[in-house]
Amino acid sequence: MNILKMKHFVIFITTICFTSCKENPVSIQQVKGKQIAINQSLQAVDSIENTIEPYRDRLTAVMDSVLTFSPNTYTKEDGKLNTSAGNLLADLILVQSNKVFKMRTGKEVDFVVLNHGGIRSIISKGDVTVRNAFEVMPFENYIAVVEIQGRAVRNLISFLIESNRAHPIAGLQIKIDDEKKLVEVTINGAPFDENRKYYVATSDYLVQGGDNMGFFKNADTAIVIDYLVRNAMIDYFGKVDTLNAQVDDRFIQLR
Repeated sequence: MNILKMKHFVIFITTICFTSCKENPVSIQQVKGKQIAINQSLQAVDSIENTIEPYRDRLTAVMDSVLTFSPNTYTKEDGKLNTSAGNLLADLILVQSNKVFKMRTGKEVDFVVLNHGGIRSIISKGDVTVRNAFEVMPFENYIAVVEIQGRAVRNLISFLIESNRAHPIAGLQIKIDDEKKLVEVTINGAPFDENRKYYVATSDYLVQGGDNMGFFKNADTAIVIDYLVRNAMIDYFGKVDTLNAQVDDRFIQLR
């Protein structure tokens, strides 16, 4: 009899435990939020300020460090088919990317194509700092070198002609007539050969078809060389005393 009572007691306790441990479903009834403006009305917290001050001072010192000098203001709006800022960026990418690409593959970059919209600021006359490089190129875009067939280069050239935007180029020379018909194309001074392959330095964003540059999707190979476009700018600025850029004849319309 005692054993039977004990069994009933164990069953009772077990039932109570399972019942009490059963989780009720939880659901969100309401979500509230509000905007907090980041402005001068917010009071600084001394403990936080003291913690971040040395890091902020160091960052400011690095960002404001002078790399080179610009004798003129360079912008992406001072030319119709090519611009001073675009030419400067494309030229330095050709120099900097070719070093890395040649070291890794033994081959050389033939030309550079970038996008006009990727340039986000001017380079003002005067000292050029690290901060200026971040202003011109705020994106985390890497340099990529693609190997493309001559027919893809033909599509690339047609895109540049029809785009009505001064997309930065280097190593590539294009001449069109007053009706925008192609007159001549040379690559590093040699006539364009549609039957050969070319190595084109650009950004990983454009390789993925950004800015409607779909011709890069048909690349035979695409190598991201782990080199930020912005870092290439900083490295180049740091090794030249004075910047030299101008609107030139790399892409012109004959009259």
